[in-house]
Amino acid sequence: MPETPKIAVRPGSAERLSRMIQLPTVSAELEARGPADFDRFIDLIAELYPLTAATLEHEKLHDLGHLYRWRSNNSAAQPVILMAHFDVVPVDESDDWTYPPFAGQIADGKVFGRGTLDDKGPLLVILEAVENLLAAGFTPARDVYLSFGGNEETFGSAAVAIAEELQRRQIVPWLVIDEGGAVVVDPLPMVKGQAAMIGVGEKGLMTVRLTARGEGGHASFPPPLTAVGRVSRAVDRLTPSTFPARSPRAISRMLSTFANRVTGPSAFALKALAALPPVTARIFAKLGGEPAAMVRTTVAPTMLSGGTADNVLPSQAAATVNLRIALGETTESALRRLRKRINDPLITIEVVAASDPSPESSADNDQFAAIATALRASHPDAIAVPYVVFAATDSRHFHTFSPATYRFAPLLMSTAQRAAIHGVDEFIDIAELERGEQFHRALITALPAGR
Repeated sequence: MPETPKIAVRPGSAERLSRMIQLPTVSAELEARGPADFDRFIDLIAELYPLTAATLEHEKLHDLGHLYRWRSNNSAAQPVILMAHFDVVPVDESDDWTYPPFAGQIADGKVFGRGTLDDKGPLLVILEAVENLLAAGFTPARDVYLSFGGNEETFGSAAVAIAEELQRRQIVPWLVIDEGGAVVVDPLPMVKGQAAMIGVGEKGLMTVRLTARGEGGHASFPPPLTAVGRVSRAVDRLTPSTFPARSPRAISRMLSTFANRVTGPSAFALKALAALPPVTARIFAKLGGEPAAMVRTTVAPTMLSGGTADNVLPSQAAATVNLRIALGETTESALRRLRKRINDPLITIEVVAASDPSPESSADNDQFAAIATALRASHPDAIAVPYVVFAATDSRHFHTFSPATYRFAPLLMSTAQRAAIHGVDEFIDIAELERGEQFHRALITALPAGR
């Protein structure tokens, strides 16, 4: 294990994040806005992190995909890949933000703005650690790659390009860490304290478009079922019970970990649930919300369209439905179940985007232990807990060839903060920027040389 260097941590991380937030890298608006802000963001990294820019090898592997390599003295060893994305979701102009979403306002010990948590804050703490270690003259025990994508919010073709290039080079990472989980407080009603929720797998993603056609005409003499009515009926049939509930291994491990944190009847109940996945699946499904999302494929109609006037029968109507595919399902099996549940040959189902759930990474290996050890430096009161990530991340493109892939941002996030991701008044505590840097610094300095 390499000797831990003495580190002088640079001040000003909040100001650096503020400048990142001020670049509106909205990937969904790339065609309208153009790529200038995305290019400026990469230039800003070079400006704010001069040692990183001078030392790490930088490759542009996609218009929005950037890979940085920090060479070690043992480049034959499997590398570590630290991932983040620098694009953000759009802002609804009608939303009432306390501070303008792209101002990067620093106030009350916080940085406010779109992307502070998703995902420029997690990106920044990686760079902070690398820059501080370079300033101390440190060299990692194995190569460290930084993989930054600029279109994660729009299906992540940049990450695909980077992953494909690594595969072409026959590089199998020892460890991959991307966004996903975070440090939370009181993760279950009977479990108090801090828990670092480390995603060992993630649900798949599928977006489908349901379309119905009908005869147009005057609304004064409608048919028994219009195109709008047919699509509405199809959507209405997609209830939460469309997909069966099943509990993946990660949930059992999560419950077992929590059981060690409590005593009495709560510990007994958690241990029993961990040992009986079918029972866990049924109970979580009945609870609804996040517990239900852990154990079943979710179906969410998100957009409806049809019609041109209030007195004209539409000749076509459509609905967009977003599914998050549970581990144990595939996009193909989900599509078959959708067709069976809708049970209407006059509804056309078009798959707009699809990716299968990831495999599950182990929570009993050296890589997970390395994450847990780094946590003791940044969040000493938090226990490392494996779980399944609901949202899609860029790391799903790496998990197909890298068995040790985890999803975790080393930042404490309150319930309100997690609700503000993709919402209003997104912010990060400055103290968490410091802890996030400590996590990555501890992780990098403790990497085993290995093979």
